[in-house]
Amino acid sequence: MREITYREALREALEEEMSHDDDVFMIGEDIGLFGGGFGVTEGLLEKFGPERVLETPISETAFVGTAIGAAMTGLRPVVEIMFSDFMGVCFDQITNEAAKIHFMYNGQFDVPMVIRSAVGAGTGAAAQHSQSMESMFCHVPGLKVVVPSNAYDAKGLLKQSIRDNDPVIFLEHKLLYDTKGMVPEEEYTLPLGKADIKRQGTDLSIITYGQMTDACLKAASELMEENVDIEVVDLRTLSPLDTDTILTSVRKTGRALIVHEAVKFAGFGGEIAAVIAESEISQGLKCPVKRLGGAFSPVPCAPVPERNMFPTAETIGEAVRMMMKRSTNG
Repeated sequence: MREITYREALREALEEEMSHDDDVFMIGEDIGLFGGGFGVTEGLLEKFGPERVLETPISETAFVGTAIGAAMTGLRPVVEIMFSDFMGVCFDQITNEAAKIHFMYNGQFDVPMVIRSAVGAGTGAAAQHSQSMESMFCHVPGLKVVVPSNAYDAKGLLKQSIRDNDPVIFLEHKLLYDTKGMVPEEEYTLPLGKADIKRQGTDLSIITYGQMTDACLKAASELMEENVDIEVVDLRTLSPLDTDTILTSVRKTGRALIVHEAVKFAGFGGEIAAVIAESEISQGLKCPVKRLGGAFSPVPCAPVPERNMFPTAETIGEAVRMMMKRSTNG
């Protein structure tokens, strides 16, 4: 094991998969000489050449469509869309073509492609470069949606996503690129559709994913000083969703707090809450399920209002205390 950054873990995953399989190639804007919008693909052009690290014009619709066609012929493209906000430009290609081709052709074609993109706020990039829109893609049958929270998960999940025969939306939070984690030197993959218990606990389950996992773990550590034992469930994959791990955790603790950075209204947390509410454990909950998410607003550029839009370790801790108090008071 060695400590490397989230960015380096992603780069290793790409390099290993391209070395193992000549059908894997990358396509996107500025991924060659510039090394990608956030430096993930740095050095890969020199190693694999311009035929496998394809620089494109600023036309997401064109290069995503190119990748779909290539995937239908048996290649395994990895697309980089610099900011997830720009996925709106090629939304039709992703949701009406990539997601549906396997079904519309009765299984004659697979679309084994990965679309990598940076999500989230915290960099002062403002309304058009700071969104978390994962719930939009989770709503589309045929797409898989992956949101890793640390370097170890990022590498293992990206390698498995590249090997998967379905189109995968792979979302990387901007604030995670420089974070470090322990990653094995030997090759490994992680299964899609399997959540991870990042912290065992008995009093309340926090269900989260992506960059919010760190805030939840920090809140859990602080709450332990108050003798509140929190379990933190990192979903890692939103579609397919690991409902078994969610329900097992909430069955154990009797309380569920759902946390994500994306706008709370119509966010993915509502689906998690519904999974719990529609299950057999709903009648045994010690208090109602609670959600924390982003404010219903475009993301501002100024640092103070931007910071105040989203859950923090402090607001997560406050929500947990309210839930514990409410269940204690009956």
